[in-house]
Amino acid sequence: MNKTSRAHLYLIVSGLLFGANYWIAKGLMPDFMQPAQIIFVRYLSAVALFWLVSTMTLREKISRRDHLLLALGGLTGISVNQTFFFSGLSLTSPVDAALLHSGSPVVVLLFSALLAREKINLPKIAGILMGAAGAVALVLQASMAESNSGNQLLGNTLIVLNIISYSLYLVIIKPLMSRYTAITIMKWVFLYGFLFIIPYSLNTVNSIPFEKFTGFAWFSLTYIVLGTTFLTYLMTSYSLRYVSAGTAGYYIYLQPVIAAFIGVVLFREALTIIKILAAALVFAGVFLVNRNAGLKKVPERNE
Repeated sequence: MNKTSRAHLYLIVSGLLFGANYWIAKGLMPDFMQPAQIIFVRYLSAVALFWLVSTMTLREKISRRDHLLLALGGLTGISVNQTFFFSGLSLTSPVDAALLHSGSPVVVLLFSALLAREKINLPKIAGILMGAAGAVALVLQASMAESNSGNQLLGNTLIVLNIISYSLYLVIIKPLMSRYTAITIMKWVFLYGFLFIIPYSLNTVNSIPFEKFTGFAWFSLTYIVLGTTFLTYLMTSYSLRYVSAGTAGYYIYLQPVIAAFIGVVLFREALTIIKILAAALVFAGVFLVNRNAGLKKVPERNE
Protein backbone atom coordinates (compact mmCIF):
# COMPACT_ATOMS: atom_id res chain seq x y z
CA MET A 1 0.00 0.00 0.00
CA ASN A 2 1.45 3.36 -1.02
CA LYS A 3 1.50 6.36 1.30
CA THR A 4 -1.44 8.14 -0.35
CA SER A 5 -3.63 5.04 -0.08
CA ARG A 6 -2.61 4.64 3.54
CA ALA A 7 -3.56 8.28 4.15
CA HIS A 8 -7.06 7.65 2.78
CA LEU A 9 -7.35 4.48 4.88
CA TYR A 10 -6.42 6.42 8.01
CA LEU A 11 -9.04 9.06 7.20
CA ILE A 12 -11.68 6.34 6.81
CA VAL A 13 -10.74 4.81 10.18
CA SER A 14 -10.85 8.27 11.76
CA GLY A 15 -14.31 8.80 10.31
CA LEU A 16 -15.49 5.51 11.79
CA LEU A 17 -14.11 6.35 15.23
CA PHE A 18 -15.56 9.85 15.21
CA GLY A 19 -18.94 8.57 13.97
CA ALA A 20 -19.31 6.23 16.95
CA ASN A 21 -18.12 8.98 19.27
CA TYR A 22 -21.41 10.89 18.99
CA TRP A 23 -23.23 8.13 20.87
CA ILE A 24 -20.38 7.11 23.18
CA ALA A 25 -19.58 10.64 24.35
CA LYS A 26 -23.27 11.45 24.74
CA GLY A 27 -23.60 8.45 27.07
CA LEU A 28 -21.16 10.05 29.54
CA MET A 29 -23.15 13.26 29.88
CA PRO A 30 -24.56 14.32 32.26
CA ASP A 31 -24.78 11.26 34.52
CA PHE A 32 -21.04 10.64 34.81
CA MET A 33 -19.16 13.70 33.56
CA GLN A 34 -19.71 17.27 32.43
CA PRO A 35 -18.21 18.63 29.17
CA ALA A 36 -15.39 20.53 30.92
CA GLN A 37 -14.42 17.41 32.88
CA ILE A 38 -14.26 15.23 29.76
CA ILE A 39 -12.15 17.81 27.96
CA PHE A 40 -9.66 18.11 30.84
CA VAL A 41 -9.18 14.34 31.31
CA ARG A 42 -9.12 13.75 27.55
CA TYR A 43 -6.39 16.22 26.76
CA LEU A 44 -4.28 15.71 29.85
CA SER A 45 -4.13 12.03 28.88
CA ALA A 46 -3.45 12.87 25.23
CA VAL A 47 -0.58 15.23 26.10
CA ALA A 48 1.01 12.49 28.23
CA LEU A 49 0.61 9.91 25.45
CA PHE A 50 2.01 12.07 22.65
CA TRP A 51 4.99 13.25 24.68
CA LEU A 52 5.70 9.68 25.80
CA VAL A 53 5.66 8.42 22.21
CA SER A 54 7.81 11.38 21.10
CA THR A 55 10.65 10.16 23.35
CA MET A 56 10.95 7.16 21.02
CA THR A 57 11.21 9.27 17.85
CA LEU A 58 13.64 11.78 16.39
CA ARG A 59 13.64 15.09 18.24
CA GLU A 60 12.94 17.98 15.87
CA LYS A 61 13.69 21.65 16.43
CA ILE A 62 10.68 23.92 15.89
CA SER A 63 11.12 27.46 14.59
CA ARG A 64 9.60 30.35 16.54
CA ARG A 65 7.17 31.14 13.71
CA ASP A 66 6.00 27.52 13.58
CA HIS A 67 5.46 27.52 17.34
CA LEU A 68 2.95 30.32 16.75
CA LEU A 69 1.17 28.16 14.16
CA LEU A 70 1.20 25.18 16.54
CA ALA A 71 -0.28 27.34 19.30
CA LEU A 72 -2.96 28.58 16.90
CA GLY A 73 -3.62 24.97 15.93
CA GLY A 74 -3.97 24.05 19.60
CA LEU A 75 -6.42 26.90 20.11
CA THR A 76 -8.62 26.10 17.08
CA GLY A 77 -8.23 22.31 16.85
CA ILE A 78 -8.19 21.44 20.54
CA SER A 79 -9.47 23.97 23.06
CA VAL A 80 -12.12 25.92 21.12
CA ASN A 81 -13.11 22.99 18.91
CA GLN A 82 -13.65 20.48 21.69
CA THR A 83 -15.15 22.92 24.18
CA PHE A 84 -17.87 23.76 21.68
CA PHE A 85 -18.30 20.11 20.60
CA PHE A 86 -18.88 18.59 24.04
CA SER A 87 -20.88 21.56 25.30
CA GLY A 88 -23.05 21.41 22.18
CA LEU A 89 -23.43 17.63 22.25
CA SER A 90 -24.61 17.79 25.86
CA LEU A 91 -27.52 19.99 24.73
CA THR A 92 -28.46 18.44 21.38
CA SER A 93 -28.87 14.93 19.95
CA PRO A 94 -26.17 12.80 18.29
CA VAL A 95 -28.09 12.79 15.00
CA ASP A 96 -28.39 16.57 14.97
CA ALA A 97 -24.67 16.90 15.66
CA ALA A 98 -23.90 14.45 12.85
CA LEU A 99 -26.21 16.32 10.49
CA LEU A 100 -24.46 19.62 11.17
CA HIS A 101 -21.02 18.05 10.70
CA SER A 102 -21.97 17.01 7.18
CA GLY A 103 -21.42 20.64 6.21
CA SER A 104 -17.86 20.72 7.56
CA PRO A 105 -16.06 19.92 4.27
CA VAL A 106 -17.64 22.99 2.68
CA VAL A 107 -16.15 25.14 5.45
CA VAL A 108 -12.76 23.46 4.99
CA LEU A 109 -12.90 24.21 1.27
CA LEU A 110 -13.67 27.86 1.92
CA PHE A 111 -10.78 28.24 4.36
CA SER A 112 -8.49 26.33 1.98
CA ALA A 113 -9.34 28.65 -0.90
CA LEU A 114 -9.12 31.84 1.19
CA LEU A 115 -6.09 31.08 3.36
CA ALA A 116 -4.12 28.33 1.60
CA ARG A 117 -4.82 29.45 -1.99
CA GLU A 118 -6.04 25.99 -2.98
CA LYS A 119 -7.91 25.73 -6.25
CA ILE A 120 -11.32 24.02 -6.25
CA ASN A 121 -12.19 22.03 -9.37
CA LEU A 122 -15.64 21.05 -10.61
CA PRO A 123 -15.37 17.26 -9.94
CA LYS A 124 -14.56 17.92 -6.29
CA ILE A 125 -17.47 20.35 -5.99
CA ALA A 126 -19.77 17.72 -7.52
CA GLY A 127 -18.50 15.06 -5.11
CA ILE A 128 -18.96 17.32 -2.11
CA LEU A 129 -22.50 18.24 -3.14
CA MET A 130 -23.32 14.56 -3.67
CA GLY A 131 -21.92 13.66 -0.26
CA ALA A 132 -23.71 16.57 1.38
CA ALA A 133 -27.02 15.52 -0.13
CA GLY A 134 -26.52 11.95 1.09
CA ALA A 135 -25.40 12.94 4.59
CA VAL A 136 -28.27 15.37 5.08
CA ALA A 137 -30.88 12.90 3.81
CA LEU A 138 -29.39 10.10 5.91
CA VAL A 139 -29.97 11.80 9.25
CA LEU A 140 -32.86 14.12 8.40
CA GLN A 141 -35.56 11.61 9.31
CA ALA A 142 -33.97 10.82 12.66
CA SER A 143 -33.35 14.48 13.31
CA MET A 144 -37.01 15.33 12.69
CA ALA A 145 -38.04 12.60 15.10
CA GLU A 146 -35.99 14.04 17.95
CA SER A 147 -37.92 15.96 20.58
CA ASN A 148 -37.02 19.63 20.66
CA SER A 149 -35.97 21.34 23.86
CA GLY A 150 -35.20 24.91 24.79
CA ASN A 151 -31.47 24.21 24.81
CA GLN A 152 -31.30 22.42 21.46
CA LEU A 153 -30.85 25.61 19.44
CA LEU A 154 -27.93 26.61 21.66
CA GLY A 155 -26.46 23.12 21.33
CA ASN A 156 -26.69 23.20 17.54
CA THR A 157 -25.12 26.67 17.47
CA LEU A 158 -22.17 25.43 19.53
CA ILE A 159 -21.74 22.48 17.14
CA VAL A 160 -21.59 24.93 14.20
CA LEU A 161 -18.84 26.88 15.99
CA ASN A 162 -17.05 23.58 16.64
CA ILE A 163 -17.16 22.83 12.90
CA ILE A 164 -15.77 26.24 11.95
CA SER A 165 -12.95 25.93 14.47
CA TYR A 166 -11.90 22.41 13.38
CA SER A 167 -12.07 23.33 9.70
CA LEU A 168 -9.73 26.25 10.33
CA TYR A 169 -7.41 23.92 12.26
CA LEU A 170 -7.07 21.56 9.28
CA VAL A 171 -5.98 24.42 7.04
CA ILE A 172 -3.59 25.90 9.64
CA ILE A 173 -1.85 22.62 10.39
CA LYS A 174 -1.50 21.44 6.78
CA PRO A 175 1.70 23.43 5.91
CA LEU A 176 3.49 22.11 8.99
CA MET A 177 3.13 18.50 7.81
CA SER A 178 5.79 19.03 5.16
CA ARG A 179 8.30 20.20 7.78
CA TYR A 180 7.75 17.97 10.83
CA THR A 181 6.56 14.50 11.73
CA ALA A 182 2.99 13.89 12.90
CA ILE A 183 4.17 13.03 16.43
CA THR A 184 6.13 16.28 16.75
CA ILE A 185 3.17 18.34 15.59
CA MET A 186 0.66 16.54 17.78
CA LYS A 187 2.69 16.76 20.97
CA TRP A 188 2.94 20.53 20.63
CA VAL A 189 -0.61 21.10 19.37
CA PHE A 190 -2.05 19.13 22.28
CA LEU A 191 0.24 20.80 24.81
CA TYR A 192 -0.82 24.27 23.68
CA GLY A 193 -4.46 23.23 23.42
CA PHE A 194 -4.39 21.77 26.93
CA LEU A 195 -2.88 24.96 28.36
CA PHE A 196 -5.69 26.95 26.77
CA ILE A 197 -8.43 24.82 28.34
CA ILE A 198 -7.01 24.79 31.88
CA PRO A 199 -8.76 28.03 32.97
CA TYR A 200 -12.07 26.66 31.68
CA SER A 201 -11.93 23.16 33.12
CA LEU A 202 -9.47 22.85 36.01
CA ASN A 203 -11.94 23.78 38.76
CA THR A 204 -14.32 21.00 37.67
CA VAL A 205 -11.90 18.08 38.01
CA ASN A 206 -12.31 17.49 41.76
CA SER A 207 -16.02 16.82 41.33
CA ILE A 208 -15.69 13.93 38.84
CA PRO A 209 -17.55 10.97 40.46
CA PHE A 210 -15.11 8.21 39.49
CA GLU A 211 -16.49 6.02 42.27
CA LYS A 212 -19.85 5.93 40.46
CA PHE A 213 -18.41 4.94 37.07
CA THR A 214 -19.90 1.84 35.47
CA GLY A 215 -18.09 -0.42 33.04
CA PHE A 216 -19.67 1.50 30.17
CA ALA A 217 -18.49 4.83 31.60
CA TRP A 218 -14.88 3.62 31.84
CA PHE A 219 -15.09 2.17 28.33
CA SER A 220 -16.49 5.46 27.00
CA LEU A 221 -13.78 7.56 28.61
CA THR A 222 -11.05 5.19 27.36
CA TYR A 223 -12.55 5.27 23.87
CA ILE A 224 -12.60 9.09 23.87
CA VAL A 225 -8.98 9.32 25.04
CA LEU A 226 -7.43 6.61 22.87
CA GLY A 227 -9.83 6.32 19.94
CA THR A 228 -11.05 9.81 19.15
CA THR A 229 -8.08 11.71 20.53
CA PHE A 230 -4.74 9.91 20.27
CA LEU A 231 -5.41 7.71 17.23
CA THR A 232 -7.65 9.98 15.16
CA TYR A 233 -5.56 13.13 15.49
CA LEU A 234 -2.39 11.16 14.78
CA MET A 235 -3.87 9.50 11.70
CA THR A 236 -5.33 12.77 10.41
CA SER A 237 -2.00 14.54 10.84
CA TYR A 238 -0.21 11.78 8.94
CA SER A 239 -2.82 11.93 6.17
CA LEU A 240 -2.41 15.70 5.74
CA ARG A 241 1.14 15.04 4.57
CA TYR A 242 -0.21 13.28 1.45
CA VAL A 243 -3.69 14.72 0.80
CA SER A 244 -5.14 18.23 0.82
CA ALA A 245 -6.99 19.74 3.75
CA GLY A 246 -10.15 19.73 1.62
CA THR A 247 -9.88 16.00 0.95
CA ALA A 248 -9.28 15.29 4.65
CA GLY A 249 -12.29 17.41 5.51
CA TYR A 250 -14.44 15.48 3.07
CA TYR A 251 -14.11 12.29 5.11
CA ILE A 252 -16.19 13.95 7.81
CA TYR A 253 -19.12 12.79 5.67
CA LEU A 254 -18.49 9.29 7.03
CA GLN A 255 -19.46 10.44 10.51
CA PRO A 256 -23.23 10.85 9.94
CA VAL A 257 -23.23 7.51 8.10
CA ILE A 258 -21.73 5.75 11.11
CA ALA A 259 -23.89 7.68 13.57
CA ALA A 260 -27.03 6.68 11.69
CA PHE A 261 -25.85 3.05 11.44
CA ILE A 262 -25.34 2.87 15.20
CA GLY A 263 -28.78 4.37 15.68
CA VAL A 264 -30.29 1.59 13.55
CA VAL A 265 -28.36 -1.28 15.16
CA LEU A 266 -28.32 -0.23 18.82
CA PHE A 267 -31.21 2.18 19.18
CA ARG A 268 -33.70 0.49 16.83
CA GLU A 269 -34.07 3.35 14.40
CA ALA A 270 -35.84 2.30 11.20
CA LEU A 271 -33.63 1.29 8.27
CA THR A 272 -35.43 2.82 5.29
CA ILE A 273 -34.77 2.88 1.57
CA ILE A 274 -34.01 6.60 1.86
CA LYS A 275 -31.26 5.90 4.37
CA ILE A 276 -29.73 3.20 2.19
CA LEU A 277 -29.77 5.44 -0.90
CA ALA A 278 -28.40 8.35 1.11
CA ALA A 279 -25.48 6.26 2.37
CA ALA A 280 -24.80 5.19 -1.23
CA LEU A 281 -24.65 8.86 -2.22
CA VAL A 282 -22.05 9.57 0.45
CA PHE A 283 -19.75 6.77 -0.68
CA ALA A 284 -20.29 7.63 -4.34
CA GLY A 285 -19.22 11.15 -3.48
CA VAL A 286 -16.07 9.83 -1.79
CA PHE A 287 -15.27 7.83 -4.95
CA LEU A 288 -15.81 10.84 -7.19
CA VAL A 289 -13.56 13.09 -5.11
CA ASN A 290 -10.73 10.57 -4.82
CA ARG A 291 -10.93 9.51 -8.48
CA ASN A 292 -9.94 13.00 -9.52
CA ALA A 293 -6.98 15.11 -8.63
CA GLY A 294 -8.89 17.05 -5.99
CA LEU A 295 -7.67 20.31 -4.53
CA LYS A 296 -4.54 21.65 -6.11
CA LYS A 297 -2.28 24.21 -4.61
CA VAL A 298 -2.21 27.42 -6.62
CA PRO A 299 1.42 28.04 -7.61
CA GLU A 300 3.03 30.85 -5.69
CA ARG A 301 3.93 33.93 -7.65
CA ASN A 302 7.56 34.94 -7.98
CA GLU A 303 7.73 38.56 -6.90
